[in-house]
Amino acid sequence: MTPPLHIGPHAVQPPVVLAPMAGITNAPFRTLCREFSGGKGLFVSEMITTRALVERNAKTMQLVRFDDSERPRSIQLYGVDPVTVGKAVRMITDEALADHIDLNFGCPVPKVTRKGGGSALPYKRPLLRAILHEAVGNAGGLPVTMKMRKGIDDGHLTYLDAGRIAVDEGITAIALHGRTAAQHYGGTADWDAIARLKEAVPEIPVLGNGDIWSADDATRMVRETGCDGVVVGRGCLGRPWLFGDLVAAFGGEGPEAYARPSFGEVARVMLRHATLLGEWLGDEARGVIDFRKHVAWYTKGFSIGSQARQRLAVAASLEELAGLLDGLDADQPWPHDADGPRGRTHGRNKVVLPEGWLDDPYDCAEGVGADAELDTSGG
Repeated sequence: MTPPLHIGPHAVQPPVVLAPMAGITNAPFRTLCREFSGGKGLFVSEMITTRALVERNAKTMQLVRFDDSERPRSIQLYGVDPVTVGKAVRMITDEALADHIDLNFGCPVPKVTRKGGGSALPYKRPLLRAILHEAVGNAGGLPVTMKMRKGIDDGHLTYLDAGRIAVDEGITAIALHGRTAAQHYGGTADWDAIARLKEAVPEIPVLGNGDIWSADDATRMVRETGCDGVVVGRGCLGRPWLFGDLVAAFGGEGPEAYARPSFGEVARVMLRHATLLGEWLGDEARGVIDFRKHVAWYTKGFSIGSQARQRLAVAASLEELAGLLDGLDADQPWPHDADGPRGRTHGRNKVVLPEGWLDDPYDCAEGVGADAELDTSGG
């Protein structure tokens, strides 16, 4: 039995965290994952931009609403300005919007890094320190954690310096995606970097992220790196039952306890997912449309044909979606090649940065522009 992960007063058992993914880890998807795990684990909201939260943007305010069964309530914030980050954290604290706050410094998307945000920001050590200082100082005792990447590229690694700054400023735990911004989502995650970070910041928990496609990957990461828990992102796309597998694996059970659903069982989960989205959005058709992005992930490995996938991906109602699913082979067993990479897998060779960004890691007099704060992936 793996010991629980402690995030402030919250004991997370098994030590498994759902990674925030924009447009994916909304309340309906978190509900599915929690149902399969029996409520065990930590399930983080979609990434919330601090400026939009402070300005009470209507869409953002919907994203920070949690189901009554979600405990602890966990919000991930993305911000580039210390003052705005501090205001957003104070708002969460004063209005009791969450029980845990995570800060994102992992986004590798060019439209963010070219402005100095996301995974580019930790290179400017004083700016990172100022953001963490404001967040922790305004949290009113709520645990504040952070997620980051190794650095900008192999020549500009930041994760060890960032880890020490995080400890100095009172961050409760750190999650490291074992890739640089230059790798984007390509190549192989560097689990050795997770081990090095764990050695560098023994005072607080370190969570590993990257290339966890199965429960066995998660337990192997813990064994090989010594990390205190794992953060699962793309591995659960179209596989919300992975969290049930993770409960079994960290509880000492073997692969025989893992879910291997038939296509009929997968189809029922797909329909429930689409239904939950419609209820959450208050519009069945919008729910089905939002669900379309999940079709390829749920059906990966199953022999249903490209035409069937295309029809499922343009379904416009629950009735149409159910009819299409009913017309497929429900008895088809779990395919051998159903696991493995899903979602974005491409890499990049160059990170787009502001002019002169790499000249001096301690010079950030100009700060980061507000246009770096965009709704995008958590990285």
